[in-house]
Amino acid sequence: MCRIMCAAFAAALAAFAICPSHAQQAPLRIGVLSDFSSVYSDIGGMGNVEATKMAIEDFGGQMFGKPIDMVSADVLNKPDVASTIARKWWETEGVDMIIDLPTSATALAVMELSKQYGKIMIVTDAASSDITGKSCSPYTAHWTYDTYANAHTVGSAIVKNGGDTWFFLTADYVFGHSVERDTGDVVKAAGGKVLGSVKHPLNTADFSSFLLQAQASKAKIIGLANGGGDTINAIKQAGEFGIVGGSQNLAAIVMFISDVHSLGLKLAQGLIIAEAYYWDLNDKTRAFGKRFLERVKRMPTMNQAATYSATLHYLKAVQAAGTRDTKTVMAKMRELPVRDAFTDNGTLREDGRMVHSMYLFQVKKPEESKGPWDYYKLLAEVPADQAFRPLRDGGCPLVK
Repeated sequence: MCRIMCAAFAAALAAFAICPSHAQQAPLRIGVLSDFSSVYSDIGGMGNVEATKMAIEDFGGQMFGKPIDMVSADVLNKPDVASTIARKWWETEGVDMIIDLPTSATALAVMELSKQYGKIMIVTDAASSDITGKSCSPYTAHWTYDTYANAHTVGSAIVKNGGDTWFFLTADYVFGHSVERDTGDVVKAAGGKVLGSVKHPLNTADFSSFLLQAQASKAKIIGLANGGGDTINAIKQAGEFGIVGGSQNLAAIVMFISDVHSLGLKLAQGLIIAEAYYWDLNDKTRAFGKRFLERVKRMPTMNQAATYSATLHYLKAVQAAGTRDTKTVMAKMRELPVRDAFTDNGTLREDGRMVHSMYLFQVKKPEESKGPWDYYKLLAEVPADQAFRPLRDGGCPLVK
């Protein structure tokens, strides 16, 4: 009996050895960590979930003969909550890749876990340039935009047009600090001056005291080093204070089409904005935008289009690699060009930065718009090598 059982056990071991690993046999699972209830829910949120589903569907819905799974959770914009969920997903729920991350603080926290577990994460919402700078990781890709790219695209254009003195309204966490730092560097490099700044909490309802300080600075430009609902509230209240249209102007360094939609063209007209995607750029962007609109009833933000792109690229890389092994898949992601509805000229660098063209837009006047979501005039396409920080300048330890 022992001999029979041992022989059977040996045969089972041999069969296991020639078959893919148990992990390879499990369904591929993608986790979306987003903001579903707060200041960044419009720019990512459920739109990012829907974009992930669209990418899975367009890929074919299966990997290695099994359906691709997706899970999602609200991080409440808290690093500890994000870390707790990510740890659970990677330890016990078989998640292979985590995408989105709504704030830079949540992204940096989960990046540390990603290194610990050797798992891939793709940041499509958070913006700090530190993600691919001093805090870079071999397992993280940063997809959509970052504070360096937006600062150089918007900040340099405004300074060239005479906006040479700045005062910043800054969200008081790593994203806001990064926006202020990177934009301030651009302003000073162009010969302008930063006259000061004031920090405000995330998800601020009343900007009156902060706007009064900005007004008192006499700076030509009030730079909004914030995003989402904070940017919308700041612009609305600046209009109520009579700041816009006087001797001072606002610069929204990080702004989205959803913000313009919420404000309306009457308030947003004339703003100079940097975006990585706009639905009405070309046939590919229009086709994706209209599909997204049918499902979500809103045009996609650049973050939502990027989440689609990043998910699809990841799936293509896993398929091309023939494995879900992290290092092998990351190498394939860097090898394959990014060509999709988000960009037709993307490349993933060794520091984790996915570089691509950025676009400089001006928000249309109400009378210039031909219909819903027709909000932007294209001023310039900024090539990747001009928009994003040079590889050698980021301080990423991975860069030799």
